[in-house]
Parts: sequence; C-alpha cells; structure tokens
Amino acid sequence: MSVHLRYFAAAKAALGRASDERAAGSSIADLLGELASEAAGASGSGAGTGPTADAATIERILARCTFIHNRTSTGDRTIVLADGDTLDVLPPFAGG
Repeated sequence: MSVHLRYFAAAKAALGRASDERAAGSSIADLLGELASEAAGASGSGAGTGPTADAATIERILARCTFIHNRTSTGDRTIVLADGDTLDVLPPFAGG
C-alpha cells in the first residue's frame, strides 16, 4: 500500500534523494508537510542520509512545485494519493 514519489531538480537536491515510497491515503499537501517536518527533525542529525537543505528551504521549494500525478500534470494539492500512484515533484525550471 504505497505511493511512489520522484523528486526533480531543486527538490531532489534539497531532499538529498531522487525518490521515496510513502503510505497511500494522504493528500499531496499532507505529504509535502511530512517532508518539511522530517527535514526539520533531521537538521543537525549528522546522519548523512537526510535532507541537504534546512526545513525552511525545503518548504519554500515545495511550495512552488507542480506535480505529475499518474502521468497527468496538476497543481491540485488536495488530491488524495492511492495505492500504486506515482507523483513527480517538479520545481519551477529555468532556461529554455
């Protein structure tokens, strides 16, 4: 019973990983809140496997993201993720 999350660009760099597996049943907004909370708890832990940015930076990056939910672009953070869903987290990209 899980959701596959994939992080790109600044989100990937800030979180220090390219993907996660999370329990189904949470909204996109709830999952983003969990990520920011985990970053706050991990800062200063020295574990080396947590976020590479502080919680405030991660929260700021995630606030600007859009998403691809099961191959469909969305900005709707109220979507509740079901078992087997994939969510790509996409920060704004620069360039062209």
